[in-house]
Amino acid sequence: MRGLKKKRRIQIIIIAAVLLAGASVLIGYGLRDGINFFRTPTEVAETAPPSDEVFRIGGLVLDGSLQPGEGAEFSFVVTDGGADIPVRYIGRDAAPDLFGEGQGTIATGTYQDGVFLATDLLARHDETYMPAEVIDALEEQGVYRTSEGS
Repeated sequence: MRGLKKKRRIQIIIIAAVLLAGASVLIGYGLRDGINFFRTPTEVAETAPPSDEVFRIGGLVLDGSLQPGEGAEFSFVVTDGGADIPVRYIGRDAAPDLFGEGQGTIATGTYQDGVFLATDLLARHDETYMPAEVIDALEEQGVYRTSEGS
């Protein structure tokens, strides 16, 4: 009787381990395209990533840089005070309502021939919010200061 219980426990542990490993593989497979690294304009200017790498770039939209294009396409420059990177938005949707010059933004896309080709664009969602990654990068460059640090 005891040998049968021990054998059953070992079987359950092995089955649980196999299921856990299978779930981990499925989660990794599902996230493989959803994980994008964040870079500041300074990091992109210092070390250009490969042209096929999808990543996120964030900073402030440089004043006077917003140039309308055809349809939903437009161009602007994102800056962190240390470097300026030209961005061409080639997404299907129009710019977010709160997107504008002097505002914080994060764009997802690829960097090709000195221009960031953005397919997705995020803007702050209210008048006081800016993504933490962008704030950290701007504070590092001395361009932005939170009200707590003043």
